[in-house]
Amino acid sequence: MSIVTWTPFRELEDVLNRYSRVGSRGVFSGSNDAESSEWRPAANISETDKEYIIRAELPEVSKEDVDVSVHDGVITIKGERRFEKADDSEKTHRIESFYGSFARSFSLPADVDEENIRAQSKDGVLRVHLPKAAIQKAKAIEVQVA
Repeated sequence: MSIVTWTPFRELEDVLNRYSRVGSRGVFSGSNDAESSEWRPAANISETDKEYIIRAELPEVSKEDVDVSVHDGVITIKGERRFEKADDSEKTHRIESFYGSFARSFSLPADVDEENIRAQSKDGVLRVHLPKAAIQKAKAIEVQVA
């Protein structure tokens, strides 16, 4: 038996962590089952002269479990992170990772070339490249008034 120093705020921190996870799912569930939880992967968006880049952190998510779609100026990244139980000889003490389905949607800027969007997954990060299209400038038309 090991001696653990009592920290008065540890229990409060655990409660707040559980509450924030429940709140992010939008549905209250008393279950601690890792397979039933929903999560939102972190996403960073940056811009270069030629494109916008969305980097979504998807650790342990295979590319077959990710779907990227564009509809009405909105890009949606959705998929599932599956909970794989280790063999019966391994005893789990704590699971802090999120598992289950996820979805993130972002409005696209007007200058994105939707036909040439491409995505790649490497090292647990999904990179979605959104190339910029040349925006046609408004053309001035001379109106004759009679």
